[in-house]
Amino acid sequence: MGNVGEYHAVGNGEVMDGKLKGLMSGQRKGCWYEEEIDDHLKWSFALNSILHSGSSEYQDIQLLDTKPFGKVLLLDGKLQSAESDEFIYHECLVHPALLHHPGPKSVFIMGGGEGSTAREILRHKAINKVVMCDIDKVEVVDFCKSYLDVNKEAFSDPRLDLVINDARGELLDRTEMFDIIVGDLADPIEGGPCYQLYTKSFYEQIVKPRLGSGGVFVTQAGPAGVFTHAQVFSCIYNTLKQVFKNVVAYSVHIPSFADTWGWVMASDSPLNLSVQEFDRRIRQRIYGENQYIDGETFVSASTLSKTVRRKSFGKEPNDLQL
Repeated sequence: MGNVGEYHAVGNGEVMDGKLKGLMSGQRKGCWYEEEIDDHLKWSFALNSILHSGSSEYQDIQLLDTKPFGKVLLLDGKLQSAESDEFIYHECLVHPALLHHPGPKSVFIMGGGEGSTAREILRHKAINKVVMCDIDKVEVVDFCKSYLDVNKEAFSDPRLDLVINDARGELLDRTEMFDIIVGDLADPIEGGPCYQLYTKSFYEQIVKPRLGSGGVFVTQAGPAGVFTHAQVFSCIYNTLKQVFKNVVAYSVHIPSFADTWGWVMASDSPLNLSVQEFDRRIRQRIYGENQYIDGETFVSASTLSKTVRRKSFGKEPNDLQL
């Protein structure tokens, strides 16, 4: 979402500013987490406590207990998911792609170290293999296995193959095909560690060749609001349009992100399920009940605003690509 987070601990009229790791447990009352969304906009919420703060060779990680959103996971000062509404993000990331495939059995996840993406995939009855490839074992995967109770069952599922590697190298080294490939990576900030995993060459030369017949690729695509969609959302859509025959962009509001969030789904096979078929496949294929996504919700999510459609997906000369 934003840049490196800071906190403001407010108590008895005194304001203390500093990095998140400097907050002491005795300062809980009146403490706020603050994240800079852009130069003129910040997002903040009240804290109960800091549950964990650490770092690896790849990134910093914090787990906060917040008043409005419960437990919140941060990587490099950016909010990744919140206990109260992560189901929105992960249901939207996973289920549309798997439901549009005629019978998915194998899935490759790029990233997804917290385990929530794997959890949602493993709810699909026909799935027999999920490869989750994350580069950071010590601070993300091991930490989330220990602290995020909601995903403990997913991490212990025998269908899950956890691989510690970078996703590009892992896909290059593998020869098997996958029905679904999921991109659950950080946004493609130029110069950042994930930038090369959003390019046309990556999609064309590495992702697409690993998809089987009828295969579907889906990726998180960053902020997708009226004022924020141009950051990466429209870029990812236009890049995938050059590689796949059918591309669908969709977005929903996520309260803890303080913005509308986007995903893009792509395939050489049709991506046009009716509401009735979408819901029928949910009933037949998925264990339990979704909290958020169903046929009508997906139709709504994939109906983007006039502003976003015109600026991102129209025939304008400034169409963006990665």
